[in-house]
Amino acid sequence: MAYSAPISPSLSFFKNPQLTRLSFPFSPLYSRPRVQNPSLLTKNKTWSSSVVVAATAAEKQKKRYPGESKGFVEEMRFVAMRLHTKEQAPKEGEKETKAPEERPVAKWEPTVEGYLRFLVDSKLVYDTLEGIIHQSTFPTYAEFKNTGLERAEKLDTDLKWFKEQGYEIPEPTDTGKKYSQYLKDLADKDPPSFICHFYNIYFAHSAGGRMIGRKVAERILDNRELEFYKWDGDLSGLLQNVREKLNKVAEEWTREEKNHCLEETEKSFKYSGEILRLILS
Repeated sequence: MAYSAPISPSLSFFKNPQLTRLSFPFSPLYSRPRVQNPSLLTKNKTWSSSVVVAATAAEKQKKRYPGESKGFVEEMRFVAMRLHTKEQAPKEGEKETKAPEERPVAKWEPTVEGYLRFLVDSKLVYDTLEGIIHQSTFPTYAEFKNTGLERAEKLDTDLKWFKEQGYEIPEPTDTGKKYSQYLKDLADKDPPSFICHFYNIYFAHSAGGRMIGRKVAERILDNRELEFYKWDGDLSGLLQNVREKLNKVAEEWTREEKNHCLEETEKSFKYSGEILRLILS
């Protein structure tokens, strides 16, 4: 499977580095008719071969992608962290804070109504992801059935609790519906991009998502911990298992397919950010 989409400017650090061809000034040493000492020519051939070998080694080294030596998941993590703000990720974040949800959570002013919209749209997205994975016979997706990271059932439990407390559960917003349809389209025609969203949705929720859940609960839920933020079993072990599966799947991809997957990270952040913003609505 090949993709022709170029790497975007914001991810320009993933362009294949190019090594300028080595050139050497003309010298009588390279002119066979003028060589008086055959041993000198042999030495020069050896030296020239060494330069070519060194140049090839240097080129291979320069073509290493950030995180590549640790596996493709590390490449995805590297790209994702650069799309965080400095406040979100002081060591690796590079994005300027612009959108409301990119401000520190401590400065947020969440509402129960907005939080419910966020939970409902999140459930639609997880229903979509998990439905695609469980119903598909495509080998790439089959790797990710029953990973223990699934969230749809947990969200269903939480929404039932809110209803029991007297809250009206809203319908999914156009934001959630749009993302759900986009994921369905990707699953059919673009597995590398779909896997990008799969990775970012589940791994982001297990990290920053948990922190957001705690802070919001402190502000509007009397510190109640929702099921959305609980996992059955050791979370670090579940994540590691999925990392290994993702790396295994990516081993079958060309470098072009991997870059195509990394390119999709920006769209993943865009859609997820729009849903996260509902908390503040």
